[in-house]
Amino acid sequence: MKKLLAVSLTAALAVGMLAGCGGSSDDSEGGSESSAKTAKVIDVDLTDEEYAFGVDKNQPELLEQVNTFINTIKEDGTLDEICDKYFGGGEPTPVESAELDDSKDQLVVATNAAFEPFEYMEGESYVGIDMEIAALLAEELGQELVIQNMDFDAVCLSVGQHKCDIAMAGLTVTEDREEYVTFSDSYYQASQRLIVPSDDTTFDEMTDADTIAAALGELDSSVQIGVQQGTTGNSYVEGDEGFGFPGLEATCKTYKNGSLAVQDMLNGNIDYVIIDAAPAAAITAAINEMQ
Repeated sequence: MKKLLAVSLTAALAVGMLAGCGGSSDDSEGGSESSAKTAKVIDVDLTDEEYAFGVDKNQPELLEQVNTFINTIKEDGTLDEICDKYFGGGEPTPVESAELDDSKDQLVVATNAAFEPFEYMEGESYVGIDMEIAALLAEELGQELVIQNMDFDAVCLSVGQHKCDIAMAGLTVTEDREEYVTFSDSYYQASQRLIVPSDDTTFDEMTDADTIAAALGELDSSVQIGVQQGTTGNSYVEGDEGFGFPGLEATCKTYKNGSLAVQDMLNGNIDYVIIDAAPAAAITAAINEMQ
């Protein structure tokens, strides 16, 4: 019996090796295609939002300084230069965080460094549009920069509890968040976008937000949509009166970041993902490259 099993296994391995050789031959002739799943972003803005920084309500002077700073970097082109690094193929500038020390004059920034291209990690360094702005702001104020990385849900709360001075985390201005922070002037226009598996053609011919919203509204609870917890995408799926989102019947599945959601979609565990447009583009490009 053992001998028969060994013979069977040997035969199976031989077949597998032959199949492998055949595959290599087909690849050289261009006859084989990769079976790895990839994702695509539907190029339609589902929402219209504004990003701003959330300042400690007990620091009105800091709010005034931040607004002046935002106006300056908009007018002198610095903001455009920073954005071009991430949207135009430039070279990002890594940002280092000092250790928190109450004896020093520090600007303590709350963020969630899992939201490329606004804030993410490269090794031990912080990178992203918000992080580069934070570094310049601290320099302008003559303070040492301290970055506190935390879950997105805790970002505004930490400022509201006076543990941090300012929240810089790709924050959409909402009434709920204004309970914890005072928002600065807007520095970036944002939107939500839908990510689907590349072989899903459901939304390919849809060219406006209303049409896509109607299609999403027809989905039942058997369909699962991934979002980053606490974000506008989360509110879009679950519904939010402040935003004017009616919500969807589809099941909302939350993740700590958008990358985990997209990867889970490609693993076949959820159907779609809704996150902010810029991170959607960055995440799908990065994950598709690894597939």
